[in-house]
Amino acid sequence: MPEVLNPATTETGGLTESAPDSTAPAGMVFYHASEGKPLATPWQVALIRSQLLAQAALPEGMILDCACGSGIQLAAHASVLQRPALGVELDPHRAQASAVNLRTIAEQRNELATSRMQSTRVIVGDGRDGAGVLDALKEHLGTSSRSKIALLHLDPARPRNSRTHGLNEMAPRLDEVFAGWQPFLEEGRNGPSLLLDLSPRLTHDQRLEVEALIDLTWPGLLRTWVWTSRGRGRVDRLALWLGSAAVEGIARRFVRIPPALGAEPTLVSGGRRLMHGPAHPVAVNRPPRRGERISILDAALVESGLAEDWLKRVSKENDIAWGVVEGRRPQIHHAHPLRLEAPEDRLLVQATGRVVALARMPLAIENVDRLVEVLLEHDIARLTVRATLPPEVQPKIQGAIDRQLSRRHGRRDAFLIQQPGDEMLLICIAE
Repeated sequence: MPEVLNPATTETGGLTESAPDSTAPAGMVFYHASEGKPLATPWQVALIRSQLLAQAALPEGMILDCACGSGIQLAAHASVLQRPALGVELDPHRAQASAVNLRTIAEQRNELATSRMQSTRVIVGDGRDGAGVLDALKEHLGTSSRSKIALLHLDPARPRNSRTHGLNEMAPRLDEVFAGWQPFLEEGRNGPSLLLDLSPRLTHDQRLEVEALIDLTWPGLLRTWVWTSRGRGRVDRLALWLGSAAVEGIARRFVRIPPALGAEPTLVSGGRRLMHGPAHPVAVNRPPRRGERISILDAALVESGLAEDWLKRVSKENDIAWGVVEGRRPQIHHAHPLRLEAPEDRLLVQATGRVVALARMPLAIENVDRLVEVLLEHDIARLTVRATLPPEVQPKIQGAIDRQLSRRHGRRDAFLIQQPGDEMLLICIAE
């Protein structure tokens, strides 16, 4: 019979890692099993996801995480939704850490004595075995029937040091989890509720494979793909919200976690179903023009396939051309300024400005003097290089430009990009 841990009585002895979370309230320390901290969800991310989930009409029952790791996301779900939590973890030390963290968060939020915590448990066992887990919980709690499951959350382990991996390398495997828990998930308005945490490294075809696995068990189940980013142009988390957890009428959602704790996230919703393609924009190779505007957008937003949906929100312009689509600095060319009055929209733009000069020269240290002459002609006090350069070269060029401009008396901020496939440098006054 699997071991059942009560968070209220689980001790910390034997846990080898503990650390404060910079995104959590002061003094909150989370425990982890060996090498578990890098895998844990930051509290700010966990809390925002749970707050978004609170908008869904979930059925009655517990919140289940059948590979709960350190339990931080499970604790956020349970606290925000005010539901009892059921964590399952194969590794005994991770299960112990999860139980301790569930108690820590309940104590911090003054919820340790609530009825939901009286039945919250972590089980050391196989997260694929729905019947075995629920029978162990039933015996432990002394109830006459199995507990109801309102939501299944799954964040399977996957290879950490490879750029790509297959679905069969996830542990536990999606199809085995679906088979083990399908009979025990409560039905809501749009069927059962599932939230699958998946690797951002999955290709478009692999994402379609995930959808095909779901359709084998729940044909046509409502789905919303969610890309989450903490900045730096990177997708930190890719998730699939299913059934009654999905957002009706929304196939894709981009969530930008704000830099300030407690601030609201930036949401971009819409898009088209995954089956209709990745929805990435198409680059157009056209010569740059003085006076036009160039904006470098958040690369994670572009990867989500929702950049053009967002542009409809901040621009009524029809003649927007994509100069660069892939990489860390996707860029658009447009005639009129973007409407970025809202701070949350500003977060999705790395830089935006008007082209004031074109300079055909290699971006190299020996050409910095020539480049600075152009900058001084346009009263530029500070220039940020936003071109792709070898990591050992970029700081040298940026530093040389900074030193020369610091001795002058310009007044304008600017940035520099490079025309794709060309030596043409575009100097833009920041707006």
